[in-house]
Amino acid sequence: MNRHFVICIDNKNYPLSLERRKIYEVIPDADAEPLGQLRIKDESGADHLYPSELFISVDLPDKAEKAVACGE
Repeated sequence: MNRHFVICIDNKNYPLSLERRKIYEVIPDADAEPLGQLRIKDESGADHLYPSELFISVDLPDKAEKAVACGE
């Protein structure tokens, strides 16, 4: 499906915006990635930039991707 998902491993500075151990879909942002940032749709429902070290990348089976994909 060509989507990129991450799991939040540290929400210390963003406790209202991110949940630890939650899966988030990364929204492609070519300008953010070279700066070590990821664009994530957070708990507010809006997308924001967060430091990439707050997340680990995860590969999901297609059925799981469909279940957690943003806006579907």
